Amino acid sequence: MKRCLELAALGLGKTYPNPMVGSVIVYRGIIIGEGWHKKSGEAHAEVIAVDSVKDKSLLKESTIYVSLEPCAHYGKTPPCAALIIKHKIPNVVIGCIDTFSEVSGKGIAMLQDAGANVKLAVLEAECLESHKRFFTFHQKKRPYIILKWAQTKDGFIAPTTQQQGKPFWITSSESKKIVHKWRTEEASILVGTHTAEKDNPALTARLWEGEQPLRLVLDRQLRLSTDLQVFNNSAKTLVFTAESKKSSESTEYITIDFSNLHERILKELHKRNIHSVIIEGGRETLQSFIDMNLWDETRVFTGKENLEEGISAPVLITKPNTEESISTDLLSWYKNDSKN
Repeated sequence: MKRCLELAALGLGKTYPNPMVGSVIVYRGIIIGEGWHKKSGEAHAEVIAVDSVKDKSLLKESTIYVSLEPCAHYGKTPPCAALIIKHKIPNVVIGCIDTFSEVSGKGIAMLQDAGANVKLAVLEAECLESHKRFFTFHQKKRPYIILKWAQTKDGFIAPTTQQQGKPFWITSSESKKIVHKWRTEEASILVGTHTAEKDNPALTARLWEGEQPLRLVLDRQLRLSTDLQVFNNSAKTLVFTAESKKSSESTEYITIDFSNLHERILKELHKRNIHSVIIEGGRETLQSFIDMNLWDETRVFTGKENLEEGISAPVLITKPNTEESISTDLLSWYKNDSKN
Protein backbone atom coordinates (compact mmCIF):
# COMPACT_ATOMS: atom_id res chain seq x y z
CA MET A 1 0.00 0.00 0.00
CA LYS A 2 2.93 2.34 0.61
CA ARG A 3 3.97 1.69 -2.96
CA CYS A 4 0.40 2.44 -4.11
CA LEU A 5 0.64 5.83 -2.41
CA GLU A 6 4.03 6.54 -3.99
CA LEU A 7 2.58 5.78 -7.41
CA ALA A 8 -0.58 7.81 -6.75
CA ALA A 9 1.51 10.89 -5.90
CA LEU A 10 2.94 10.87 -9.43
CA GLY A 11 -0.47 12.03 -10.66
CA LEU A 12 -0.69 15.05 -8.34
CA GLY A 13 -2.05 18.04 -10.24
CA LYS A 14 -2.70 16.01 -13.40
CA THR A 15 -5.80 13.89 -12.74
CA TYR A 16 -8.49 16.50 -12.05
CA PRO A 17 -11.41 16.03 -11.71
CA ASN A 18 -10.49 12.42 -10.90
CA PRO A 19 -8.61 11.34 -7.77
CA MET A 20 -4.98 10.28 -7.99
CA VAL A 21 -4.84 6.54 -7.39
CA GLY A 22 -2.05 3.96 -7.25
CA SER A 23 -2.33 0.19 -7.66
CA VAL A 24 0.07 -2.74 -7.19
CA ILE A 25 -0.37 -6.43 -8.04
CA VAL A 26 1.52 -9.01 -5.97
CA TYR A 27 2.09 -12.70 -6.74
CA ARG A 28 3.65 -14.80 -3.98
CA GLY A 29 5.25 -11.79 -2.34
CA ILE A 30 6.62 -10.30 -5.56
CA ILE A 31 5.26 -7.23 -7.34
CA ILE A 32 4.34 -8.28 -10.89
CA GLY A 33 2.38 -5.20 -11.93
CA GLU A 34 1.75 -1.62 -10.93
CA GLY A 35 0.17 1.55 -12.23
CA TRP A 36 -1.27 4.95 -11.41
CA HIS A 37 -3.95 7.18 -12.87
CA LYS A 38 -2.17 9.72 -15.05
CA LYS A 39 -4.91 11.91 -16.49
CA SER A 40 -8.70 12.23 -16.53
CA GLY A 41 -10.17 10.23 -19.39
CA GLU A 42 -7.23 7.85 -19.50
CA ALA A 43 -6.91 4.39 -17.94
CA HIS A 44 -7.35 4.03 -14.19
CA ALA A 45 -4.59 2.73 -11.93
CA GLU A 46 -6.00 -0.81 -11.74
CA VAL A 47 -6.22 -1.07 -15.54
CA ILE A 48 -2.61 0.01 -16.00
CA ALA A 49 -1.48 -2.37 -13.25
CA VAL A 50 -3.27 -5.32 -14.86
CA ASP A 51 -1.98 -4.41 -18.32
CA SER A 52 1.58 -4.31 -16.98
CA VAL A 53 1.45 -7.96 -15.89
CA LYS A 54 3.19 -10.00 -18.58
CA ASP A 55 1.78 -13.39 -17.60
CA LYS A 56 -1.96 -12.82 -17.07
CA SER A 57 -2.42 -16.38 -15.83
CA LEU A 58 -0.75 -15.32 -12.56
CA LEU A 59 -3.61 -12.92 -11.81
CA LYS A 60 -5.82 -15.80 -10.63
CA GLU A 61 -3.42 -16.34 -7.72
CA SER A 62 -2.53 -12.72 -7.00
CA THR A 63 -3.50 -9.86 -4.72
CA ILE A 64 -4.27 -6.40 -6.08
CA TYR A 65 -3.66 -3.43 -3.81
CA VAL A 66 -5.32 -0.08 -4.56
CA SER A 67 -5.26 3.16 -2.56
CA LEU A 68 -8.95 3.89 -3.26
CA GLU A 69 -11.98 1.65 -3.66
CA PRO A 70 -12.22 0.43 -7.29
CA CYS A 71 -14.98 2.20 -9.23
CA ALA A 72 -18.20 0.37 -10.04
CA HIS A 73 -19.76 2.73 -12.57
CA TYR A 74 -19.26 3.52 -16.24
CA GLY A 75 -17.74 6.96 -16.71
CA LYS A 76 -15.15 7.83 -19.32
CA THR A 77 -13.73 4.35 -18.66
CA PRO A 78 -15.32 1.00 -17.69
CA PRO A 79 -15.55 0.06 -13.96
CA CYS A 80 -12.35 -1.25 -12.42
CA ALA A 81 -14.22 -3.61 -10.12
CA ALA A 82 -15.53 -5.41 -13.21
CA LEU A 83 -11.98 -5.68 -14.58
CA ILE A 84 -10.74 -7.29 -11.37
CA ILE A 85 -13.62 -9.77 -11.52
CA LYS A 86 -12.97 -10.49 -15.21
CA HIS A 87 -9.38 -11.49 -14.47
CA LYS A 88 -10.48 -13.49 -11.39
CA ILE A 89 -8.04 -11.75 -9.04
CA PRO A 90 -8.98 -13.45 -5.74
CA ASN A 91 -7.66 -10.92 -3.20
CA VAL A 92 -8.29 -7.19 -3.14
CA VAL A 93 -6.71 -4.86 -0.56
CA ILE A 94 -8.19 -1.34 -0.41
CA GLY A 95 -6.72 1.68 1.33
CA CYS A 96 -9.96 3.59 1.86
CA ILE A 97 -13.58 3.61 0.72
CA ASP A 98 -14.55 6.09 -2.01
CA THR A 99 -17.12 8.52 -0.60
CA PHE A 100 -18.15 9.66 -4.09
CA SER A 101 -21.84 8.68 -4.42
CA GLU A 102 -21.29 6.91 -7.75
CA VAL A 103 -18.95 4.46 -6.00
CA SER A 104 -19.22 4.59 -2.16
CA GLY A 105 -19.18 0.91 -1.29
CA LYS A 106 -20.58 -0.28 -4.61
CA GLY A 107 -17.19 -1.39 -5.89
CA ILE A 108 -16.59 -3.38 -2.70
CA ALA A 109 -20.04 -4.97 -2.91
CA MET A 110 -19.48 -5.93 -6.55
CA LEU A 111 -16.17 -7.60 -5.70
CA GLN A 112 -17.55 -9.46 -2.68
CA ASP A 113 -20.60 -10.65 -4.63
CA ALA A 114 -18.19 -12.14 -7.18
CA GLY A 115 -16.41 -14.06 -4.41
CA ALA A 116 -13.32 -11.89 -3.97
CA ASN A 117 -11.63 -11.68 -0.58
CA VAL A 118 -11.68 -7.94 0.17
CA LYS A 119 -9.60 -6.34 2.93
CA LEU A 120 -10.31 -2.70 3.84
CA ALA A 121 -8.65 0.25 5.61
CA VAL A 122 -4.98 -0.62 5.07
CA LEU A 123 -2.97 2.55 5.77
CA GLU A 124 -6.37 4.26 5.76
CA ALA A 125 -5.18 7.57 7.27
CA GLU A 126 -2.44 7.90 4.66
CA CYS A 127 -4.87 7.05 1.86
CA LEU A 128 -7.44 9.58 3.12
CA GLU A 129 -4.69 12.21 3.10
CA SER A 130 -3.77 11.26 -0.45
CA HIS A 131 -7.38 11.73 -1.60
CA LYS A 132 -8.13 14.84 0.50
CA ARG A 133 -8.86 17.10 -2.47
CA PHE A 134 -11.24 14.61 -4.09
CA PHE A 135 -13.07 13.86 -0.85
CA THR A 136 -13.39 17.52 0.18
CA PHE A 137 -14.82 18.41 -3.22
CA HIS A 138 -17.54 15.74 -3.06
CA GLN A 139 -18.31 15.86 0.66
CA LYS A 140 -18.25 19.62 1.23
CA LYS A 141 -19.27 20.67 -2.29
CA ARG A 142 -16.33 23.03 -2.57
CA PRO A 143 -12.65 22.91 -3.56
CA TYR A 144 -9.89 21.96 -1.14
CA ILE A 145 -8.60 25.36 0.09
CA ILE A 146 -4.93 26.09 0.75
CA LEU A 147 -3.85 29.47 2.14
CA LYS A 148 -0.28 30.55 1.50
CA TRP A 149 1.75 33.64 2.36
CA ALA A 150 5.26 34.79 3.22
CA GLN A 151 6.00 37.06 6.17
CA THR A 152 9.01 38.76 7.65
CA LYS A 153 10.46 37.63 10.96
CA ASP A 154 8.50 40.39 12.72
CA GLY A 155 5.19 39.52 11.01
CA PHE A 156 4.74 41.75 7.95
CA ILE A 157 3.89 40.65 4.40
CA ALA A 158 4.75 43.91 2.62
CA PRO A 159 5.86 47.50 3.24
CA THR A 160 3.15 50.11 3.73
CA THR A 161 4.11 51.81 0.48
CA GLN A 162 5.13 49.68 -2.47
CA GLN A 163 6.09 50.57 -6.01
CA GLN A 164 3.34 49.28 -8.27
CA GLY A 165 4.29 46.19 -10.24
CA LYS A 166 7.33 45.51 -8.05
CA PRO A 167 6.73 42.58 -5.67
CA PHE A 168 8.38 42.70 -2.26
CA TRP A 169 10.39 39.49 -1.87
CA ILE A 170 10.72 38.04 1.62
CA THR A 171 11.86 34.48 1.03
CA SER A 172 14.74 32.69 -0.66
CA SER A 173 14.91 31.44 -4.24
CA GLU A 174 14.52 27.87 -2.93
CA SER A 175 11.20 28.77 -1.29
CA LYS A 176 10.05 30.48 -4.47
CA LYS A 177 10.74 27.30 -6.43
CA ILE A 178 8.68 25.29 -3.92
CA VAL A 179 5.75 27.68 -4.38
CA HIS A 180 5.90 27.16 -8.14
CA LYS A 181 5.87 23.40 -7.55
CA TRP A 182 2.77 23.80 -5.39
CA ARG A 183 1.06 25.71 -8.19
CA THR A 184 1.44 22.71 -10.51
CA GLU A 185 -0.24 20.53 -7.87
CA GLU A 186 -3.45 22.54 -7.52
CA ALA A 187 -6.30 23.14 -9.94
CA SER A 188 -6.50 26.91 -9.39
CA ILE A 189 -4.84 29.89 -7.74
CA LEU A 190 -6.58 33.00 -6.38
CA VAL A 191 -5.54 36.57 -5.51
CA GLY A 192 -7.38 39.76 -4.64
CA THR A 193 -7.40 43.04 -6.54
CA HIS A 194 -4.65 44.70 -4.49
CA THR A 195 -2.18 41.84 -4.96
CA ALA A 196 -2.84 41.61 -8.70
CA GLU A 197 -2.30 45.37 -9.03
CA LYS A 198 0.65 45.97 -6.70
CA ASP A 199 2.68 42.78 -7.24
CA ASN A 200 1.66 42.18 -10.86
CA PRO A 201 2.09 38.39 -10.47
CA ALA A 202 1.81 36.01 -13.42
CA LEU A 203 0.42 33.28 -11.11
CA THR A 204 2.02 30.58 -13.23
CA ALA A 205 4.54 27.84 -12.54
CA ARG A 206 7.67 29.02 -14.31
CA LEU A 207 10.27 27.40 -12.04
CA TRP A 208 8.75 23.91 -12.07
CA GLU A 209 7.53 21.67 -14.85
CA GLY A 210 3.85 20.76 -14.69
CA GLU A 211 0.28 21.86 -15.36
CA GLN A 212 -0.57 25.55 -15.07
CA PRO A 213 -3.33 26.31 -12.55
CA LEU A 214 -6.47 28.20 -13.51
CA ARG A 215 -5.91 31.81 -12.39
CA LEU A 216 -8.67 33.43 -10.31
CA VAL A 217 -8.79 37.17 -9.67
CA LEU A 218 -11.17 39.26 -7.56
CA ASP A 219 -11.91 42.58 -9.26
CA ARG A 220 -15.20 43.94 -8.01
CA GLN A 221 -15.13 47.25 -9.90
CA LEU A 222 -13.04 46.10 -12.91
CA ARG A 223 -10.26 48.49 -12.01
CA LEU A 224 -7.39 46.19 -13.00
CA SER A 225 -5.47 47.01 -16.18
CA THR A 226 -5.60 44.29 -18.82
CA ASP A 227 -1.86 44.86 -19.30
CA LEU A 228 -1.15 43.03 -16.03
CA GLN A 229 0.61 39.67 -16.27
CA VAL A 230 -2.39 37.81 -14.87
CA PHE A 231 -4.18 38.59 -18.13
CA ASN A 232 -1.47 37.26 -20.44
CA ASN A 233 -2.01 34.16 -22.54
CA SER A 234 0.20 31.81 -20.52
CA ALA A 235 -2.84 30.40 -18.66
CA LYS A 236 -6.60 30.93 -18.46
CA THR A 237 -7.98 33.51 -16.02
CA LEU A 238 -11.39 33.84 -14.36
CA VAL A 239 -12.27 37.28 -13.03
CA PHE A 240 -14.96 37.55 -10.36
CA THR A 241 -16.60 40.96 -10.59
CA ALA A 242 -19.79 42.83 -9.67
CA GLU A 243 -19.75 44.47 -13.09
CA SER A 244 -20.32 43.08 -16.57
CA LYS A 245 -17.66 42.65 -19.23
CA LYS A 246 -17.29 40.55 -22.36
CA SER A 247 -14.92 37.63 -22.00
CA SER A 248 -11.96 36.96 -24.26
CA GLU A 249 -10.29 33.72 -25.28
CA SER A 250 -7.99 33.61 -22.24
CA THR A 251 -9.97 35.71 -19.72
CA GLU A 252 -13.51 34.99 -18.57
CA TYR A 253 -15.49 37.53 -16.55
CA ILE A 254 -18.02 36.16 -14.06
CA THR A 255 -20.55 38.53 -12.48
CA ILE A 256 -21.35 37.57 -8.87
CA ASP A 257 -22.91 39.07 -5.76
CA PHE A 258 -20.02 40.37 -3.62
CA SER A 259 -22.24 40.53 -0.51
CA ASN A 260 -21.98 36.74 -0.41
CA LEU A 261 -18.57 36.53 -2.05
CA HIS A 262 -17.02 33.38 -0.59
CA GLU A 263 -20.07 31.19 -1.09
CA ARG A 264 -20.50 32.43 -4.67
CA ILE A 265 -16.87 31.80 -5.59
CA LEU A 266 -16.77 28.31 -4.09
CA LYS A 267 -20.10 27.41 -5.66
CA GLU A 268 -18.84 28.53 -9.08
CA LEU A 269 -15.61 26.55 -8.69
CA HIS A 270 -17.55 23.45 -7.63
CA LYS A 271 -19.80 23.81 -10.67
CA ARG A 272 -16.69 23.92 -12.87
CA ASN A 273 -15.17 20.79 -11.28
CA ILE A 274 -12.29 22.76 -9.74
CA HIS A 275 -11.12 20.46 -6.94
CA SER A 276 -8.57 22.71 -5.24
CA VAL A 277 -7.52 26.33 -4.92
CA ILE A 278 -4.40 27.89 -3.44
CA ILE A 279 -4.99 31.43 -2.20
CA GLU A 280 -1.86 33.58 -2.35
CA GLY A 281 -3.09 37.01 -1.32
CA GLY A 282 -3.50 39.66 -0.35
CA ARG A 283 -3.84 40.14 3.35
CA GLU A 284 -7.57 41.01 3.32
CA THR A 285 -8.45 38.11 1.03
CA LEU A 286 -6.50 35.60 3.13
CA GLN A 287 -7.89 36.92 6.41
CA SER A 288 -11.46 36.78 5.10
CA PHE A 289 -11.14 33.05 4.42
CA ILE A 290 -9.59 32.54 7.87
CA ASP A 291 -12.35 34.50 9.59
CA MET A 292 -15.01 32.40 7.85
CA ASN A 293 -13.08 29.21 8.67
CA LEU A 294 -12.99 28.36 4.97
CA TRP A 295 -9.60 26.71 4.68
CA ASP A 296 -8.12 23.22 4.86
CA GLU A 297 -4.38 23.92 4.94
CA THR A 298 -2.24 26.98 5.55
CA ARG A 299 1.41 27.21 4.53
CA VAL A 300 3.43 30.14 5.86
CA PHE A 301 7.00 31.07 4.98
CA THR A 302 8.83 33.23 7.52
CA GLY A 303 11.93 35.01 6.24
CA LYS A 304 15.04 35.96 8.20
CA GLU A 305 14.71 39.75 7.92
CA ASN A 306 12.65 42.26 9.93
CA LEU A 307 10.63 45.05 8.32
CA GLU A 308 9.74 46.99 11.51
CA GLU A 309 6.57 48.43 9.94
CA GLY A 310 4.27 47.57 7.06
CA ILE A 311 1.20 45.49 6.22
CA SER A 312 0.66 42.90 8.94
CA ALA A 313 0.45 39.23 8.03
CA PRO A 314 -2.90 37.44 8.40
CA VAL A 315 -3.70 36.20 11.89
CA LEU A 316 -4.22 32.47 12.33
CA ILE A 317 -5.04 31.49 15.90
CA THR A 318 -3.66 27.95 15.93
CA LYS A 319 -0.30 26.28 16.24
CA PRO A 320 1.48 24.75 13.24
CA ASN A 321 1.29 20.99 12.82
CA THR A 322 4.81 20.83 11.42
CA GLU A 323 7.69 23.17 10.64
CA GLU A 324 10.78 22.82 8.47
CA SER A 325 13.69 24.94 7.30
CA ILE A 326 13.90 25.89 3.62
CA SER A 327 17.26 27.60 3.03
CA THR A 328 17.08 30.72 5.24
CA ASP A 329 13.30 30.48 5.70
CA LEU A 330 10.99 28.68 8.12
CA LEU A 331 8.02 26.91 6.52
CA SER A 332 5.07 26.29 8.87
CA TRP A 333 2.22 23.91 7.94
CA TYR A 334 -1.23 24.23 9.52
CA LYS A 335 -4.16 21.83 9.25
CA ASN A 336 -7.77 22.83 9.86
CA ASP A 337 -9.38 20.05 11.89
CA SER A 338 -12.83 21.67 12.06
CA LYS A 339 -15.78 20.34 10.04
CA ASN A 340 -16.51 23.50 8.02
